[in-house]
Amino acid sequence: MYQPDQHREDRLEAQHGLIVAHPFGLLISTGAEGLEANGLPFLLQRGRGPLGQLQAHIARANPQWRALEGQPVLVVFQGPQSYVSPGHYQTKVETGKVVPTWNYAMVQARGIVRVLAAQDWIETQISALTDTHEARRAHPWAVSDAPRPYIEAQMRGILGLQIEITALEGKWKVSQNRVEADRRGVAEGLADVNPAMAALVRTYGQV
Repeated sequence: MYQPDQHREDRLEAQHGLIVAHPFGLLISTGAEGLEANGLPFLLQRGRGPLGQLQAHIARANPQWRALEGQPVLVVFQGPQSYVSPGHYQTKVETGKVVPTWNYAMVQARGIVRVLAAQDWIETQISALTDTHEARRAHPWAVSDAPRPYIEAQMRGILGLQIEITALEGKWKVSQNRVEADRRGVAEGLADVNPAMAALVRTYGQV
């Protein structure tokens, strides 16, 4: 990934934080027919290995899994992102020498994948994934709420994926290259339409 130094985010806690907050990742691999990519919800296991481990499941009907075992893959996690208008910049008033851009936060994870068919592993993974996302609801749904034969039939249609993360790259392109007045203008301009990005601009731009 193209990485100007000012946009690089190497802190593991920040990288992990984005993955947890935005767990729907794009799994990219190379198969017999070239590049393949599918979006999957991932579960991050922070304490497994120096950089953590990613877990997911994939439909048996999805051909991508057939070329995955033991292969290197790339998973892209997209955080907050936003169009940035030149109208937010004080520099527009002063010189007019401004153009639009796009702000974003992104983590790219690389690793070696294992394809798992063990039903106990798959059940543990789907239960943990479900519990994580149901926890915020007043009345959480659990895998055990569905009839057991139905769940077993559903699990027969999927396979587990386990990725040992070997490299992580974080990129927070959030107006760090602009002068302070421009950074403040972007934060104020995005406050109502994209508060998550506005918060990142304030944090990383110290405005």
